[in-house]
Amino acid sequence: MGLFSLTQELAIDLGTANTLIIHNGRVVVDEPSIVAIDSHSGKLVAIGERARAMHEKTNPNIKTIRPLKDGVIADFTATELMLRGMIKKVKSSGHLFSPSIKMVICIPSGSTNVEIRAVRDSAEHAGGREVYMIYEPMAAALGAGLDVEAPEGNMVIDIGGGTSEIACISLGGIVCSESVTVAGDVFTSDIQNYVRQQHNVRIGERTAEAIKCAIGAAIPKLEEEPEDFTVTGPNMLTALPQSVTLNYNEIAYALEKSLIKLDAALMKVLETMPPELYADIVKNGIYLAGGGALIKGLDRRLTEKTGLPFHIAEDPLRAIARGTGIALKNIDRFSFLMK
Repeated sequence: MGLFSLTQELAIDLGTANTLIIHNGRVVVDEPSIVAIDSHSGKLVAIGERARAMHEKTNPNIKTIRPLKDGVIADFTATELMLRGMIKKVKSSGHLFSPSIKMVICIPSGSTNVEIRAVRDSAEHAGGREVYMIYEPMAAALGAGLDVEAPEGNMVIDIGGGTSEIACISLGGIVCSESVTVAGDVFTSDIQNYVRQQHNVRIGERTAEAIKCAIGAAIPKLEEEPEDFTVTGPNMLTALPQSVTLNYNEIAYALEKSLIKLDAALMKVLETMPPELYADIVKNGIYLAGGGALIKGLDRRLTEKTGLPFHIAEDPLRAIARGTGIALKNIDRFSFLMK
């Protein structure tokens, strides 16, 4: 079949923190959205995991770039290089000719026409023949197993690396939504600032990310307490090495300021929602997707704030990619979702 299959179908979750590609219903690429480029020639040195290993450890000849910021393309050339490299990783061996690529890419619901055009251009330059877009909250709802075409309200919160998308979905459309730039990157930066201000120790982005994954919490009292996390960095005053042991209560305190903004965005959507859909949300609950859904106790915190039931989607990190894959497989049925 491969010899005559002239179209390769890819579902791409082009995220600020991670890019996932689904081919034939399987996740074939799951790599950090980062590229390493030779500063002099502009040539690609590494992408994904290899580039992340170089991040914050480079010399002046190599620079690492995260091409997406706040969910949108910040560096067009780097995005194209990254997409091209990741598409190459999807093995097209067995194809006699290089296949034309049909792809569905998910984008933030607050994207402007210019931002949508930038994603489309990047995808086309990276080899996409047919490029479709789907909004992230819709992909998250599909990935969480919700019936987006039903005449009832479903609500999802997708907390990614650059943006958090809160949307109420009914009859295959987004009824009301809010997109805020309070997400994984902001949480990482909050942890860096906290360690610097409270303990006088400088830590890098990768270390702060590791702290977030290990002991990131949204409430100061968890039923299952994670073990404390020890980090070592230069003291701000003496530049001598200093070790600090952090517990999850401190991280909950560090993230509080940003989580309050997320609460406010959620309340804004709930205020604008039609009452009939509101009744459905009370019954069905709200689904959390994206990497931010893994912050310990976040569902409990939001339930306490709103009185609504919250559910964490199965494998939240891949829910958006899964939903994009479902949209690709049923492209005719979901044509009204595409941009």
